[in-house]
Amino acid sequence: MLTTVAEGRVYDWSHSVGRGAAAGDGFNQPCSIAAAPQGVMYVVSRGNENNFGSRVSKVFVGDPGDEKVQAEFCRYGTDPGRALWPNSVALDKQGNVYVSDDWLNRISVFDKDGNFLSAWGSTGSGQGQLDGPAGLAFDTDNNLYVVDSRNHRIQVFTSDGRYLGGCGKLGSGPVEFNMPWGIHIDANNDVFVADWKNNRVQKLTTSGGFLMEISGEGARALNHPTHMTTDAEGDIYVCDWANHKLRIYTPDGDLITSLVGDAQVMSKWGQQSLDANPDMVKMRRRVKSLEREWRFCYPTAVAYDVERDTVLVADCQRGRLQIYKKDKNYLAPQFNL
Repeated sequence: MLTTVAEGRVYDWSHSVGRGAAAGDGFNQPCSIAAAPQGVMYVVSRGNENNFGSRVSKVFVGDPGDEKVQAEFCRYGTDPGRALWPNSVALDKQGNVYVSDDWLNRISVFDKDGNFLSAWGSTGSGQGQLDGPAGLAFDTDNNLYVVDSRNHRIQVFTSDGRYLGGCGKLGSGPVEFNMPWGIHIDANNDVFVADWKNNRVQKLTTSGGFLMEISGEGARALNHPTHMTTDAEGDIYVCDWANHKLRIYTPDGDLITSLVGDAQVMSKWGQQSLDANPDMVKMRRRVKSLEREWRFCYPTAVAYDVERDTVLVADCQRGRLQIYKKDKNYLAPQFNL
């Protein structure tokens, strides 16, 4: 279904960007997206089992066919400016790029073009120490919120790494976490945390107060959510990782609809690979149905581009982004003509 209509919202599948690749025009298990102005996206590739494909790609994502890689940085390694297991990316007010490494337990900082600036972080469970830093998000004061995943908490730092505070501990109650993953701070400075092993999203104040939980029951239950974002109307988008869906909720947490992936048209870079491999084309033509190829496979991150009203989903195991447009001027077709 290329157009999804539900409760006054309309989502048109636009196109996909990327393909599985260790470098160049593609992604290798994309797991985080940060939206910059004018259609620029920063995408973290987590890499393969050897992790040699890990990197951050600066990509222009415009209309279908316009996409272009502008830079690649933070490649595999332990030296300054590199990462062994990159997890998430976030941008500060100056447009600097912050990348978490949940193996080296550090945060690396780059300028908007990918030039290395600095790094900070130490391993441990004390205040300001990290064990498995995952999701990153900045608040309106340019303070960085870090999901300290294996310590089951959220920690807050200045942009240069000075510890300010935090909240959370291991558990399943309010403001308790079990291996949290993604984080998002909305326009109201409310904090959303993907509480991965508790199969829920928690909404908190910046001071750590509990506001709301999104979890669901039965077919609507979340299964290890990884990340979420919000749009200009406050609707909430959640990557329901193990259910292979993008869930969309009202600002109050009521489920609106679920997207399952609609990539019926090959991405530009994927088509270029097919054009260069005639045997691959023949093999695809022998498949009874390509529907599995269209669908999400472990969607891991989501971003909302407010300038273009588009939803970008990191379709991790497919090595691509699937892009939907939220159509605010949709008119239902007239069938009685």
